[in-house]
Amino acid sequence: MKRIGELFQTSDWKKEKHVPLIECPDSASSGSLFDIKVTIGKEVSHPHTTEHHIRWIQLFFQPQDEKVCYQIANIEFSAHGESTAGPNEGPVNTYHAASVSAMLKKSGTLYAMCFCNIHGLWESSKEITVQ
Repeated sequence: MKRIGELFQTSDWKKEKHVPLIECPDSASSGSLFDIKVTIGKEVSHPHTTEHHIRWIQLFFQPQDEKVCYQIANIEFSAHGESTAGPNEGPVNTYHAASVSAMLKKSGTLYAMCFCNIHGLWESSKEITVQ
């Protein structure tokens, strides 16, 4: 039996449309607010249709030299063009990107994960230095 971590896929976000891209500064001041943006399909567009879409993005922080990681955000995308008129006929469709603001007290690693309804779980990470 596989562990859940073995189900996550990763690749170069410039070539693969499912990889979450974490955009934020490489360093931040301790206790100061900064913005983090996570986008799916920034370089290679990911569909957002009733049949093929990103359901959610989760963002975590793993402080350096600590065992426990902390969830920063859980973003769910609920509108995929569905409608009583049929697939992709709906009046709204959610784009798969999210921005959050956070304050860190220690250096560590940000982890972004997403779920595609067809291609499963994807992840990426970015180290951040806190001064």
